[in-house]
Amino acid sequence: MTERKRTPWVVGVSGASGTPYAAAVIRGLLAGGEDVDLVVSRASRLTLLDETGIAFRDAHWRDDLAEWLGRGADGKPGTFRVPDLDAVRYWGAGDLAAGPSSGSYPVKGMLIVPASTACVAGVALGLSKDLLQRVASVTLKERRRLVVAVRETPLNGQTLRHLVALDEAGAVVLPASPAFYAGATHIQDLVDFVAGRVLDAAGVPHRLYRRWEGELGAARPRGQSGD
Repeated sequence: MTERKRTPWVVGVSGASGTPYAAAVIRGLLAGGEDVDLVVSRASRLTLLDETGIAFRDAHWRDDLAEWLGRGADGKPGTFRVPDLDAVRYWGAGDLAAGPSSGSYPVKGMLIVPASTACVAGVALGLSKDLLQRVASVTLKERRRLVVAVRETPLNGQTLRHLVALDEAGAVVLPASPAFYAGATHIQDLVDFVAGRVLDAAGVPHRLYRRWEGELGAARPRGQSGD
């Protein structure tokens, strides 16, 4: 039997607040039958620890990722059924010899969720201070899809110029900006909307949020007034 060719999406997690966004994107990719190569920056481990209480460890990444993916956006454990992690390959942030660091390593593209302003600057300037930035640089030079879910507010002029540079280089700049027309009733709904938009930009089918169909008030419960 011929072994299935593995062509993953690289998910890079930087140090910005918003680790629930990354978890939702990873769950969505795995639910869609996609393979995932995961890169968790050193700074993001501090954010993950602060937002979830999870200490992400290289030597125990599978157990820590399972715990992370099982939590809801409110931090409650056991909210989600943990997906099969056999489709996930983890690369340490300091491993500049990792597979995705080379353009000859086959991937579909890269999703940086969330993207800090420091990460945005490094990618825009073509730096490779860690594996996350290196993979982003490779993704751009190989003309593959790069989605940058920037999570910061307000944005100063320098960051805006970096984002324009990324757009001009072919990246999709996607602010982590939830919408309310989908009828959100829980923080998870807002997180899933952003994650769904990231997957939309990657062309990965999902059912994370209710799409706009041109009907005003369709997301409101029946009988609820618009006044």
